[in-house]
Amino acid sequence: MAESTIWWLLTGTAVAVELVTGTFYLLMLAMGLAAGALAAHAGAAVTVQIIVAALIGGGAVAGWHLKRGRRPPGPAASANRDVNLDIGEIVHVDAWNADGTASIKYRGANWTVIPEGGAVQTTGAHRVREVIGNRLVVEKI
Repeated sequence: MAESTIWWLLTGTAVAVELVTGTFYLLMLAMGLAAGALAAHAGAAVTVQIIVAALIGGGAVAGWHLKRGRRPPGPAASANRDVNLDIGEIVHVDAWNADGTASIKYRGANWTVIPEGGAVQTTGAHRVREVIGNRLVVEKI
């Protein structure tokens, strides 16, 4: 069996395992394995093939890790619109209770509303900032 065939089989295996596990880093390593296959097609020695595969795969993993590390962290799941579609919705608060909460009807159910960290409790339209259990954390708009 040709050396390039072995490299391509390893590349395919890495991609298949990535599809099963969802580990994006395996795609970076598969790029390195494909580079090793291309080096084999070019007639490079086995040592050169391994070095090329290690440099390309390892470099891709390191580059992706650095890129992800520099990105600011996203909001918590309770405040992330991608996770909870209630975030950003407008609700109307008619009256606040003495304990600092309000009860509203939203999406056909009764919800407890609390103001965002130390905000003044005013009636009217509010935007949902976060959902904590069955409580909506709101801000005045």
